[in-house]
Amino acid sequence: MAEALLAEEAGAVKAPASGAHPFWRRLRARRAALVAAVVVALLVLIALAAPLLAGIEGQDPTTYHPDLVDSATGGVPLGSFGGISAEHWLGVEPLTGRDLFARVVHGARVSLGVALAATLLQVIIGVGVGLVAGLGNRFVDQALSRVTDVVVALPVMVIALGALAVVPTGFPRPVLIAVIIGLVGWSGISKIVRAQTLALKSLDHVSAARLSGWGSWQIAKRELLPALAAPVITYAVLLFPADIVVEAALSFLGVGIKPPTPSWGQMLSDADTWYQAAPTYLLIPALLLFVTVLALTVLGEGVRTALDPRAESRLRIGTGRKKEADA
Repeated sequence: MAEALLAEEAGAVKAPASGAHPFWRRLRARRAALVAAVVVALLVLIALAAPLLAGIEGQDPTTYHPDLVDSATGGVPLGSFGGISAEHWLGVEPLTGRDLFARVVHGARVSLGVALAATLLQVIIGVGVGLVAGLGNRFVDQALSRVTDVVVALPVMVIALGALAVVPTGFPRPVLIAVIIGLVGWSGISKIVRAQTLALKSLDHVSAARLSGWGSWQIAKRELLPALAAPVITYAVLLFPADIVVEAALSFLGVGIKPPTPSWGQMLSDADTWYQAAPTYLLIPALLLFVTVLALTVLGEGVRTALDPRAESRLRIGTGRKKEADA
């Protein structure tokens, strides 16, 4: 019965073509999104192949090279451009002489890995809470909505400091940072899922499924989750670069990834006193962080418009009306 009503609704209102093939066709039509996808794929490949790339260079991210820094000037790398040479492709770290290329590629693995784990945790918690709030009774909805509002107001820095005070020092810091970001940042996706669930459950095919004896889990699995896939994927893609920035900010402020584990944010924190003597030590991780966030943001916007082509058409209609009004 639910399937019949769904077919009737689809016939009554002609929706844009959905599925994998139309999605990829619309995404390929956006050159900026394709370029961003190539950049993201290259960064992921670098992160996965970090040990191999460092091995090809013949260096590792933890070995000190005191002979490559000038102790008389406080540890400034010897040579031009931060000590760039055939043995050290991006130079060396001030004061310690650790290879900068090896630390950058291993830092990509840490930064991207922490952000990916945090994003997955946010999606799991946000979708679960949003579905329960949307499908539950009025008391459950209000209770979860109040909890979500409280989570929105939680400062990540305070939570991170509190967790560092109670978590054992031997606990892996990247895992701890990912868990903190994930537990604090799920409120946005929860609100989106709740709003979409409230709108979807009033449709005829969902009501028919409920009258047919389906439970809440069956309705969520068969009727709601497929319809929620597009907004959840879109928000997750846009959430990923935000989590990278949060991890970098925590490391920059000294409560994130700790040495000797490399991270782009932690490298920026160490480089703030060397930007004049060794500018490459600051510019390289900052540029990589900027390119990564920009590429992920552009890719997320491309995925959003590919999943919902009506959003772009609405933008064009609004622009056209504005031009007509100005004329």
